[in-house]
Amino acid sequence: MRIEGNGPTLVMLHGWPDSPALWDRTVADLSSAYRCVRFALPGFDLSQPARPMSVDQISALMAAVVDAVSPDQPVTLLLHDWGCFFGYEYAARHRARVARVVGVDIGDTNSGAYRRSLTTREKLLIAGYQLWLALAWKLGRLWPALGDRMTRFMARANGCPTPPERMGWQMNYPYAMQWLGSFGGLRGVARVDRLLGPQIPTLFLFGARKPFMFHSARWLAALATTPGSAVHGFQAGHWMMVQKPAEFSRVVRAWLEQGDALKTA
Repeated sequence: MRIEGNGPTLVMLHGWPDSPALWDRTVADLSSAYRCVRFALPGFDLSQPARPMSVDQISALMAAVVDAVSPDQPVTLLLHDWGCFFGYEYAARHRARVARVVGVDIGDTNSGAYRRSLTTREKLLIAGYQLWLALAWKLGRLWPALGDRMTRFMARANGCPTPPERMGWQMNYPYAMQWLGSFGGLRGVARVDRLLGPQIPTLFLFGARKPFMFHSARWLAALATTPGSAVHGFQAGHWMMVQKPAEFSRVVRAWLEQGDALKTA
């Protein structure tokens, strides 16, 4: 775990196939005004053995981190990709410990509105890459080199900026959870569209240059008109904090400062 800067606490959680290094530029831009806390998802530190965890276990890990770094005050979550999924679930289970959420590119993916918004082609694209990665997890346990090659191929195909040597099959277990029911699966998690905006002030950021979205237009419109929440689209792909770092940091900081000003007014 790394802690940098001073001020209100931001807990930052990356997704697939990344590491806390994803936030390097964001931390450099925000740490003059905010205390930035970041840690690796279980199993995403390739210097350690594979360590898949269930949703319950990851929620408990997040609770331990938040309680350790900010025992007396709720925190802001800054989340990306699978970090969004696990961070949203933590927020639903520990509502009093989360003051606000910045969600990056993963929105109401478990809502009916999102499922209805997808075309058949988009559903096939999503299933294709996710099942590939679930298979890479399974094969990687028996043949690690093959699992790594499959992981790096799909990351390259999706335009991931993370260097290939920092990716490995160990990172794919969330896809096995989703599609194969491994490690308890993903059933019973909180509905994002009922949590973000209605219950928790939320800034949702998304990349517009993708073959499909991870949010519904209906939820985006609802969030944009919810007091205290906001949305912002970038002319970028899924990793906009790397592809558009200055704009990303500016938008995040402006929204955080606006909320801080309202609390002190």
